[in-house]
Amino acid sequence: MAVIAVFNQKGGVGKTTTCLNLTAALAKAQRHPIALDMDPQGHLSLACGLKDATLANAGMEAFFKHKIPLAKLLRETSAGWQIVSSSLGLSKVDALYGSDPRAATLLKQGLREDLALTGAPILIDCCPMLGVLTLNVLLASDRVLIPVSADFLSLQGVHRLDSALNALEIKLNRKFERRIVVTRFDSRRKLAHEIFDKLKSRYGALVCNTKIGENVALATSPAHGKDVFAYAPHSPGAADYRALTVELGNSGFFDHSQNKGKSNRPVAVSADREMSMSH
Repeated sequence: MAVIAVFNQKGGVGKTTTCLNLTAALAKAQRHPIALDMDPQGHLSLACGLKDATLANAGMEAFFKHKIPLAKLLRETSAGWQIVSSSLGLSKVDALYGSDPRAATLLKQGLREDLALTGAPILIDCCPMLGVLTLNVLLASDRVLIPVSADFLSLQGVHRLDSALNALEIKLNRKFERRIVVTRFDSRRKLAHEIFDKLKSRYGALVCNTKIGENVALATSPAHGKDVFAYAPHSPGAADYRALTVELGNSGFFDHSQNKGKSNRPVAVSADREMSMSH
């Protein structure tokens, strides 16, 4: 079970879009992913077409407030993958557990007890701020995927986020394996290429070679309750997220890094899986 936090403190960078479409692409590749919506806005829950997605005392809110096991909160999406939804009440978790130092490990414990046996990759759409919710996700995660839009302010934001993760690594005495993906990339703009080059220069191999271009289908598919593969499978946006999934998969990003008795060599996305994601 690989647990991946999709996180950026800056809004408008494609965090939820990336979580939605990577999960959908993994489902097409028969990886049987699970998504957790840890953002009280519940945008991931809405974007995948769940009816009553943001009901109070359901989903992640029920896990934190009422200790309901995550496995009992899973809901099926029309695209064939499972999600634990979010709701606005999740924003009260900080106040509910803010003074309890054990609160930051609740999600890690819940995943280990309820979902570890599934072996499925778990992608988590994070709340865009550091607090009890985000600390829960980071402590439970193996890896962090950072979407960064191709603009100047996002470039500054990723530097601050990288520094924050470095500080957390020291405080928590653990490493966060991370990758950066450039989103909202407009190949016609010189600035977009400059931003990508600057990220590559500073972060090297941590930056994905695949760029997610500006695309109408990516922007409009959530309004129809669909991922881009269900809404516009032949669009440039679908092609970009298909390529990103293959790139990350070939690097072992979706595979658990601490399988006892098994090789830690990255497991590539097979040709069959690549083909299944192309249809």
